[in-house]
Parts: sequence; structure tokens; C-alpha cells
Amino acid sequence: MVRERKEEFCINCRKNTEYTLQKKEISKNIKGKDYLLNITIAKCCECNEEMNIPGLIDKNIQEIDEQYREYEGIVSIDDIYKLMQIYKLGKAPLSLALGFGEITITRYLSGQIPSQEYSDIMRLALSSPTYMKKRLIQNKDKLASTAFHKAMNAATQLENQFSLSEKILQVIAYIFEELEEVTPLMLQKILYFIQGVSYAVNNRPMFYEECEAWVHGPVYREVYDMFKDFKYNPIDDARFIMFKGITNQLDEEDKKIIDLVSNTFGMYSGKMLEKITHKEDPWKIARRGYSDSIVSHEILSKQMIKDYYQDISKKYDLTCENGLNQYIRDMLKHS
Repeated sequence: MVRERKEEFCINCRKNTEYTLQKKEISKNIKGKDYLLNITIAKCCECNEEMNIPGLIDKNIQEIDEQYREYEGIVSIDDIYKLMQIYKLGKAPLSLALGFGEITITRYLSGQIPSQEYSDIMRLALSSPTYMKKRLIQNKDKLASTAFHKAMNAATQLENQFSLSEKILQVIAYIFEELEEVTPLMLQKILYFIQGVSYAVNNRPMFYEECEAWVHGPVYREVYDMFKDFKYNPIDDARFIMFKGITNQLDEEDKKIIDLVSNTFGMYSGKMLEKITHKEDPWKIARRGYSDSIVSHEILSKQMIKDYYQDISKKYDLTCENGLNQYIRDMLKHS
């Protein structure tokens, strides 16, 4: 790693000088093919020449490796570690479970580049617990009973969790890409606002899952079940690496809606977003007859969401961030 200190010896100035870290595009030939890559360099603040600082060569090697893998669609070292975490397998058991040689994963974690075939197998195992179960069953005889059952249980649990439609999974994946920290409470509210703004802007739902009027606001039950283990903490778990790469299935209209919501509602905590939903008609209507702490699973219908958001868009123009921000400010004014 590059050290935090911003002063090192410059061989050109012949003294310690301050430096800045910058990005530089280089051309590099790897296995007979040329690639344009971005690496980090240190530039002297006095002579503007490049400097050698501790840790920078290692950082450049890592940057080149990551970009090469991305260019070629090769699974990353980080993804291999996540694969081990997802299915609770060590290096050798994971190798055997996937049908590789016993030390193959160890070699990959040491920096060896996987073949495209083996990379594709690992990517599929990351993206599909059903595929991983097939590999486990195929290679059951090679694994210790304990390792096999741990991995099968993990894969089965993931299959059960991922019972949502592909569309809402794509939306969740895009939210994760757009926002740095997302708690389960915040995610529920962001999904609800995306549904509403989609009706306001495009006159159609973003996804077809039903929303329920819970004590703490609108909730998509299957999404709650998937992330409930995180409680009030940000969602951060190796299991959800399988969301990676599926957002390219969203069209530009979908992404525009998610961007609008992420750039406005996404700036607030889950509790603040909850306060907004508690002032909106759809949740209030669905919760009629229930006191504040009484559990309910009343459906917060898509028609109510559609009517409400199309109506308020006439006043606030929800097609733009300014309109959404004004709506948020007004809703929170007397909270």
C-alpha cells in the first residue's frame, strides 16, 4: 500500500519533497496483446517529475492485474475469496467442489491467472447457487462429508433467499452500486420511492412485487427476508457478490429513475425516509385501524402508489431532482 505521508526523497531534486498521487494511462503488452491501463503515479510538487515511493510498485502490479482481468472477463482474486466465504469452503475443498485439482484455488490466490474455462465456472458459482449445487453433487465423492453439507446448506439457503424476480434483483444491485451504505430499512424505502417515481415518470411499475404496510413503513416482504440478518447495519456480505454484473439488464429509463431516487431520497437515513412514508396517503390508508405499534401485513397496492405519485408529480415535477428535493423538504418540514 502507498503510505499516507505526502513527502519522500526526489532523486531529481536530491531532497525530500512533497508529492501528489495521480492517474496515468499506459500501454502494456500482456501475452501478445496490447492494453490501455490506468496506474497510480507519484509526482514531485517541485520538479513535476515522477517519483519512486514505497509501496507504489506493488500497487501498480495490483492495478494492472485487476484491469487485465476486467478486460478479459477473468474472475478476480477478491471474487475467489468471496466464493470461499459464500459457500464456507477452504481453498482445497473449493477446488475439489468445482472439479479442479486440489491446489488450483491456492495457485489462483497466489496470482496465477485462471483459464477462461475455469474463470467462467467460478463466475457461474458466484452468480448461481443452483449451479454451485450441481457442481457439489457432481464432485461429492471428492469432498469430506462436513464440507459437502456446509456448502450445500449455504447454496440451498441462497436459493431460498433469491426467490425475488430478476427485475427487482437488478434494481437492488443498481442501488448497491449507486449508494455507499444501505441498511435494510433504507433499502425498503428506496425501493418504494423508486416504484412511486417510476409511476410518476414512466406510468409503469419498476417491478411487480407486492408492498406491505408495516409499522416502520412500506416493506417488500421477500426483500426483508433476504436482508433481515443485517438488522440496522449496512448491508455488506459476500453472499451478495452475485448481484454484481446484472445491472446491465436495466434499460436507460429504469436507470434514470433509480438515479433520481438515489441522488435525492438516497441522501437520507432509513429513519428519515420512514418519516416521509408515514406522511404519505398510501401507507396511511393501508394502516387505517391499526395503532402505531400493531403489526399489519396489509397490501399497499400498486394502484394507490401510482395514483399518489402521479398526483404529487403535478405539483412537484418528479421528473427532476429539484422537484424531488422540494417534495422531500416539504415532507420533512414538520417532522
